[in-house]
Amino acid sequence: MAEAKVLADRIFAAEGILADVVRVCSANILLVLCSRVAFPLPWTPVQVTGQTFGVMLVAVLLGSHRGLLTLTLYLLEGIAGLPVFAPTTASAGPSNFLGPSAGYLLAFPPAAFVTGWLVERSAAIRFLPLAGARLAGALISGEAIIFVGGCAGLATIPGIGWQHALQAGFWPFLPGEIIKMASLVAAVRGVELARRET
Repeated sequence: MAEAKVLADRIFAAEGILADVVRVCSANILLVLCSRVAFPLPWTPVQVTGQTFGVMLVAVLLGSHRGLLTLTLYLLEGIAGLPVFAPTTASAGPSNFLGPSAGYLLAFPPAAFVTGWLVERSAAIRFLPLAGARLAGALISGEAIIFVGGCAGLATIPGIGWQHALQAGFWPFLPGEIIKMASLVAAVRGVELARRET
């Protein structure tokens, strides 16, 4: 089944499997670069990273199926021990999926798929304010999946529970996630507007 024409298809218009390999590999590199932006917070075991921005960026660029593929590849690279996760992560390999960030990591592929699917559904909208609102809705949906998964993972750690999981894994990150989503909406809409004017 053919993918909808999302942003990556319009920026790099080549067709075929090789072109999709280039798109997925490029998106994977972008995601790894976003993951390198990281710093810990003293009151929570979850660190601030650029990973969520990278996940949403990949979904917007590639859509549902290629976004899912890119995030699955990213997790497999991490399982294999490649340094693709945040640099402040204490260890490499499968042990990352047993720590406080496990729920977030496992939520990345479904979040990318859902966000990409919603982006594909709005790809035909040409009225900029409505298209921007649809994009924001897609990003919020993806973020919700990531943070539900992340907090669920934290809540399973003995002695934490849901209330503390929300305090440690959601509320401190909400302002930053709003800024990330607003930046992504502005950047995508700016690129699309510039392309229409050329």
